[in-house]
Amino acid sequence: MLAKRPQLPQEHAVASEKFIYCLEAVDDMEVDPITEVQQSLEELAMQYGVASIHQTCDTIEGLEASLNTLVLDDHHFKDYEIIYLVMTGEANSICLNDYYYSLQEIAELFEGRLRGKIVHFSNAKVLDLDEEEAQYFLDITNAKGLSGYGNAFNGLRSSPLDMAFFNLFKEDDDMLEVVEALHRRHYSACKALDFRMYY
Repeated sequence: MLAKRPQLPQEHAVASEKFIYCLEAVDDMEVDPITEVQQSLEELAMQYGVASIHQTCDTIEGLEASLNTLVLDDHHFKDYEIIYLVMTGEANSICLNDYYYSLQEIAELFEGRLRGKIVHFSNAKVLDLDEEEAQYFLDITNAKGLSGYGNAFNGLRSSPLDMAFFNLFKEDDDMLEVVEALHRRHYSACKALDFRMYY
């Protein structure tokens, strides 16, 4: 079941018609602490009126079920511009419950279902794809873009830059303009984390 969309303070109620869907990998779904990512998304909603839904998963089945519920059952799916994935892994894979799944496998799970979405990875995992791998993911899922970071988490979390990236979409729908603005306004963070976008 999908979490309810957070209620925004009155002054932000009309500010946003775009939403972020965040899926965060956790070790155990039974334990439900408020994560740092959840707090960042709540601050984004309070400060800038950018609404989001935050879900957790601990298996590939959980990831598939969550995204299926979003795609098939949430009537607001077209309003979600960004699918935000917070999970560990390697250059071309994610890790759930000590199992690695390639982005090719993930693409095949969601064949044709992410049309027009941007899939964004936090720097919990490095995103390092060659042109062919990136193109395969985009072609199979119909996603508009795939973004993340070339530098692994090394004491520097990407959350603040992720939130700045999401907030820029409120101002501009053009993905490339947003990426340019992000580099202009947050150059040192983009460089330190090696922000990258495949499209």
